[in-house]
Amino acid sequence: MGASVTRAMRNFNLENRAEREISKMKPSLAPKHPSTKTLLREEMSRHPEIKGEIARKDDKLLSLLKDVYVESTDPIPSMQAKDGGTQHQAKEFRLPKGHHFNMNITNIPRGKISIVEALTLLNNYKLFPDTWTAEKIAQEYDLELKDVHSLLKYFVTFEVKIFPPENKKTILPK
Repeated sequence: MGASVTRAMRNFNLENRAEREISKMKPSLAPKHPSTKTLLREEMSRHPEIKGEIARKDDKLLSLLKDVYVESTDPIPSMQAKDGGTQHQAKEFRLPKGHHFNMNITNIPRGKISIVEALTLLNNYKLFPDTWTAEKIAQEYDLELKDVHSLLKYFVTFEVKIFPPENKKTILPK
């Protein structure tokens, strides 16, 4: 019952209220830069005393401004002081491995790999686990050993298997 009363109050005289809002005068837009220059020139020519008022120095305001002096020192947080040296170190980069140089990858930060490299190393590990051990992958791609173990444990490449139908006859091409 409450929803229907609320809806009726909300929709009461809706069209008239909308029409009234639409017909109201809208504020005019601010003039663009070139037209502002011409308007200022016109006003200056109509009222030359404005030019003198703009150029005049007000000694009272100038003395008040000279009395204002702001001195500010920002305290250095202890966390920022400790980490300040590590932020300025240059990152080391390496070139991508494999045959995907046509992509727009110019350099990869040490400790990271691209998607293509991740798929390549996962596929190599799946096909040749004796050759591509976690230690060799970590050394080859400049990764940490714990990251490589996590990568090999939690990520696998897709494998598509198509099983031939057992009960249906195969259709030979004509």
